[in-house]
Amino acid sequence: MTTFKPHTIRGELTDAKREKLPDSVFAFPKERKEPLVDASHVRNALARFDQVTSVTDNEREAAFANIKAAAKHFGVEVTETSWKDLGKP
Repeated sequence: MTTFKPHTIRGELTDAKREKLPDSVFAFPKERKEPLVDASHVRNALARFDQVTSVTDNEREAAFANIKAAAKHFGVEVTETSWKDLGKP
């Protein structure tokens, strides 16, 4: 289930701005990891997906759905069809 809701920030994502972001902007909202505020952050979330630890497979599934929704919103192509495909050559 997707929880992503678009949220735009102006300028660089500083620690102070990150703290004020709603949970719905994060790929992993419970952990507040991998903010999805622009195309660059979406690509970063895809690249670093397997570095997020202490989450369940269900949370990974939800995070991947959030990333795909953010990717669509920001015009980022995602070729993987499952989170299990991330990080594979």
